Amino acid sequence: MRPVVFAGPSLADDPVLADARIAWKPPAAAGDVYGAARKGARLIGLIDGRFESEPAVWHKEILWAMNRGARVLGAASMGALRAAELAPFGMRGVGRIWRAFRDSTLEDDDEVAVVHAPAELGFAPLSVAMVDIRATIAVAHTAGVLSKAAEARIANAMKALYFKERTWDAVVAAAPRAERAAFARWLSANRVEQKRADARALVAAVRRLMARPLAPFQPKFTFQRTAHWDAFIANRTKGRP
Repeated sequence: MRPVVFAGPSLADDPVLADARIAWKPPAAAGDVYGAARKGARLIGLIDGRFESEPAVWHKEILWAMNRGARVLGAASMGALRAAELAPFGMRGVGRIWRAFRDSTLEDDDEVAVVHAPAELGFAPLSVAMVDIRATIAVAHTAGVLSKAAEARIANAMKALYFKERTWDAVVAAAPRAERAAFARWLSANRVEQKRADARALVAAVRRLMARPLAPFQPKFTFQRTAHWDAFIANRTKGRP
């Protein structure tokens, strides 16, 4: 079975989506990783996930997939969160965002959250992730476009906004007036898309694993069945062979 990768706004309109060797799936909700492993996937990449309109991917289903022999990688968005949380169990994280969550440099889910268009419009992001804002203004400071005080001012202002309201226009508006025009000119060609970069890194890691014989993942934990897990499974297998 082809590797399964759950992706949405982090890879919107990205050329990597043309790789037909990978089974591309929309942002994962609760039960989707379980479903992929149940159908035989032995290599699963989690990038984007649902979290408002539907229950988010459950840690337990990822553990079940790994216990079944699947290798599960995470990066960029929901995948980075789950990989940081499940690294002790063998879920593999990829990229800077995952490392920041693993090391507790970042802790809040809203750091990676965005609002996006529906599937019909390619899940195009309609807001900007806080992690992309942080990466961009850090580079702007290094480039001498923003002072350290301006970088901190913008970060604090954007962090205070609801994630759906974070836009590049709002980022520019938060800059000190004296630095705003130069920053706006610089921003038009120098925005940092850290989520996209980490998502691409996950795809590259999947491709490397595809290039050689892949032994089943060997878990170093014992999967514990619970009544909650049994109910979860029953709801997802009802009426299926």
